[in-house]
Amino acid sequence: MDDFMAKNLVLADLVQYGEGAVVSRTLIKRPTGTITLFAFDTGQELSEHTAPFDAVVQVLDGEALLTIGGQPISAKTGETVIMPANIPHAVKAATRFKMLLTMIRS
Repeated sequence: MDDFMAKNLVLADLVQYGEGAVVSRTLIKRPTGTITLFAFDTGQELSEHTAPFDAVVQVLDGEALLTIGGQPISAKTGETVIMPANIPHAVKAATRFKMLLTMIRS
């Protein structure tokens, strides 16, 4: 975690794709929130769930299909989606994709 501090980072290079997998790497984990990188292989997904915190998804590479409160949202490289707290959401890889997830806990 602290080895990422005070230097330039290419976020998409800090997590690698795994065949048939979802790979994650936590950059920062604090009581007030977390910042985590994810790499999804095509077709991989996180099933619908809720979180008691607001979250921001930034797509670093590829394309994802997010479903938030039953509404499908396509997000591509360079796009950002806000997921409100307590609203059911799911994530599926339309193509291989990488995202930065920032979760705000307070």
